[in-house]
Amino acid sequence: MTTPALLPLSGRRLPPLNLGASAFPHHRATLRLSEKFILLLILSAFITLCFGAFFFLPDSSKHKRFDLGLEDVLIPHVDTSKGGKNLGGFLIHGQGHDEHRHREEEERLRNKIRADHEKALEEAKEKLKKSRDEIQAEIQTEKNKVVQELKKKDSKPLPPVPLPNLIGIHSGEPADPDIRERRNKIKEMMKHAWDNYRQYGWGHNELKPIARKGHSTNIFGNSQMGATIVDALDTLYIMGLHDEFREGQEWIDKNLDFSVNSEVSVFEVNIRFIGGLLAAYYLSGQEVFKIKAVQLAGKLLPAFNTPTGIPWAMVNLKSGVGRNWGWASAGSSILAEFGTLHMEFVHLSYLTGDPVYYNKVMHIRKLLQKMDRPNGLYPNYLNPRTGRWGQHHTSVGGLGDSFYEYLLKAWLMSDKTDTEARKMYDDAIEAIEKHLIRKSNGGLTFIGEWKNGHLERKMGHLTCFAGGMFALGADGSRDDKAGHYLQLGAEIAHTCHESYDRTTLKLGPEAFKFDGGVEAVAVRQNEKYYILRPEVIETYWYMWRFTHDPKYRQWGWEAAQAIDKYCRVSGGFSGVKDVYSSSPTYDDVQQSFFLAETLKYLYLLFSNDDLLPLDNWVFNTEAHPLPVLHLANTTLSGNPAYR
Repeated sequence: MTTPALLPLSGRRLPPLNLGASAFPHHRATLRLSEKFILLLILSAFITLCFGAFFFLPDSSKHKRFDLGLEDVLIPHVDTSKGGKNLGGFLIHGQGHDEHRHREEEERLRNKIRADHEKALEEAKEKLKKSRDEIQAEIQTEKNKVVQELKKKDSKPLPPVPLPNLIGIHSGEPADPDIRERRNKIKEMMKHAWDNYRQYGWGHNELKPIARKGHSTNIFGNSQMGATIVDALDTLYIMGLHDEFREGQEWIDKNLDFSVNSEVSVFEVNIRFIGGLLAAYYLSGQEVFKIKAVQLAGKLLPAFNTPTGIPWAMVNLKSGVGRNWGWASAGSSILAEFGTLHMEFVHLSYLTGDPVYYNKVMHIRKLLQKMDRPNGLYPNYLNPRTGRWGQHHTSVGGLGDSFYEYLLKAWLMSDKTDTEARKMYDDAIEAIEKHLIRKSNGGLTFIGEWKNGHLERKMGHLTCFAGGMFALGADGSRDDKAGHYLQLGAEIAHTCHESYDRTTLKLGPEAFKFDGGVEAVAVRQNEKYYILRPEVIETYWYMWRFTHDPKYRQWGWEAAQAIDKYCRVSGGFSGVKDVYSSSPTYDDVQQSFFLAETLKYLYLLFSNDDLLPLDNWVFNTEAHPLPVLHLANTTLSGNPAYR
């Protein structure tokens, strides 16, 4: 789940290309440039020759010979019978020794210098005979050779690891023809989103479906890393869109390169790229996805080089230099970012046998366990230099959300053996229920935000994932409160459905208030947008899996119809700026998470439970399914990294 702070920003525009006369220089100007280049070459060659002559030719005025410092050479020796003086086992030869050999050495060096310079001049002349295009082609060929060598070094084979017992990666076909028709409609929406990205944005991170061109945001840096391709792979696979899956795999194999000078969000790249690649690997068994995931993980590790081990928010993939967002409280790292690495990093250690990834996330956990928590709540900001909390702001929505989710899912993914994670989750949820969860005057249960000792009665769309989380964590909760948490999940799902139902478009706003007479409605204009977010549909799906109450499928279908009616354009799907307007304007962005999460959860909602069953799979916060690591059928029990 993308935090509000990381909402896609409008990228800075590049200056328009100047295609006037100055863009194509006159031939004469090109000739002048070539003449200057030749003169410079000749001058540099002349200077080099003079330099060589000055240092290497004999000084005739003083008739001294150049002897390369061989006058006093230390030669290991212990026998003094041949005229030398033995000094501690070394024989010293005098200056007059072997005069003829020195002269031959001088002559050989002079000849070599002359030959090297002549060769260099000949090569320069040959180069100058070639056209500019030929020279550029040669340079590009050399660059490509270097890149291929680097790729070979990066692509070392990983140790073979037995795959966990993978269940339910196909099928899920519902028997009910109406449900099957709805599922097929979701698949058609996925095809529309993918095909337009394939046509207009291929290789770019995201798509501008109205402008019909690629789009990117600051979370991916300035590189074309194909975020939509990586994010969509597992959705394509489970929908049976195998031709499209192979297209994506081919692009990743040939084009996905992490040795770029680009500053990226550690959190976003982890959940979208590493999560997406790992899920694609587990579903398809194709090694390329595992190899790419491990390569990228290595590029993220420098972000952990802080005094506390709490990672920076951003890291440059080439230099390894990290920093935090400028707007974050006093240079702090963000709870939902450094707290949303555990699932992917445990799988990386499992697949590679390298404990470094597991150790990084466990260090974060140990540090958090030692810290005081105001009212038992985790503030959203932690300074990676000092190890102290920043502003005391606690949220189950943006900036906090997936930290709590990953505590629960760490326990589930470990086959419920990571009891430390479960305890941290239970403690956190008890504090959240005590301080943040309230009922409105109209009877709607909502989760507010704690800011400096005050509860703000506002809930974000991102917070709506919590309904599904409470249901998922009900089994195994303390004091036999499974029924209580399942009910709490249902109440959150109802509130979030109301936030959709009370709009003109039947799509939910980014945030909604519970003040006075206003309930589940956005008040500020900048909170009325819908950017194809998945969290409400995610909760519908979890609630469907645990209760099979048909209203969740009905609510999901209402949302799917609204998306298809108001967000679909000829070039894909776009977010809308005001869900309360009958003629909304588009934001012209098809988010990668729309294909990764929103459409996947809708497809699963209309599938049978045997497709990706929750006893065997745990979904990361970008909806990428990772297998439960059952100790009975994996090597984890003998893996020191995991222990």
